[in-house]
Amino acid sequence: MHATSAVTLPVGRGLLYVTFAATAWGTAGAAAALLYRGSGPGPIALTFWRTFGGLLLLLAVRALRRRRSGAPVAPAPYEPIRRRAMRLAVTGIALAVFQAAYFAAVEATGLAVGTVVTMGAGPVLIAIGARVTMGERLGAGGVLAVAGALTGLLILVLGGDGAATVRPAGVGYALLSATGCAAMTLATRRLGKGGGSDPYASTISAFAVAALCLLPLAVMEGLWPQTHDLGRGLWLMGYIAAVPTALAYGLYFAGLAAVRAATASVISLIEPVSAAAIAVLLLGERLTMATAVGTGVLLTAVAALAVTEARGARAATGSAAPAAG
Repeated sequence: MHATSAVTLPVGRGLLYVTFAATAWGTAGAAAALLYRGSGPGPIALTFWRTFGGLLLLLAVRALRRRRSGAPVAPAPYEPIRRRAMRLAVTGIALAVFQAAYFAAVEATGLAVGTVVTMGAGPVLIAIGARVTMGERLGAGGVLAVAGALTGLLILVLGGDGAATVRPAGVGYALLSATGCAAMTLATRRLGKGGGSDPYASTISAFAVAALCLLPLAVMEGLWPQTHDLGRGLWLMGYIAAVPTALAYGLYFAGLAAVRAATASVISLIEPVSAAAIAVLLLGERLTMATAVGTGVLLTAVAALAVTEARGARAATGSAAPAAG
């Protein structure tokens, strides 16, 4: 009975949840940019506080949901210890690289470019990695979408002038972040999803591993914001842990109960768009025409890639149905 109510979330509300999550994710880099302009810690320390704070809040949210529903926790499917340890290690380390390199990209090349390159290159690397490691076919549409995304990335990187915020080091960090995102996704696909029927379990485990890996590096970098503006720094760090991390992930998981994964991936493109808008309108970052064109080409290609994946999944479902009958 509880399971049925969990999947009967209205589609409109599910879309709203996913849209809010994607928009909130776009504000994480903006908060980081404000921290860098003031008293904030470095990218590694900021990532530690995001993963550690998000971990605590997600644990609290999961406990609250269990208490309110009253439903017993479904046992997770059996998974060999070595395989589980490998999955948790890979996803946790990849999450740490993904988040820390993203914040480093924002610091080096600005919010707009760092977010667009990270979130644009991620799906492309996932598609290519799935083809190489798991034999998943891209199809003609997928190949064209990947080629379009790479074209947009080249325009974005090579088309700016000296006054633009496109800097090679920042783009390199963004590509490293996208690589971490792709590794995390591919490891989850290849090694199996953890957590059984609890959609928070895999993310909570990844956050815990990431926080443990980041802690010694964060201590070396400088764990605390500067004391002269400590209140502002703590407020921004708390916002990053609460809104674009715990709240956004919680709403995203809830929305996926009613929204197709491919639809959610397209909606997630709101993240780089919202980040670019915040960067230009509120942070004073400048985008050249070439940068804007490259951004448009890249995001359009990623949207096409998501549509292609949705069509492939729909075709696979349709072909499997007669065999099952």
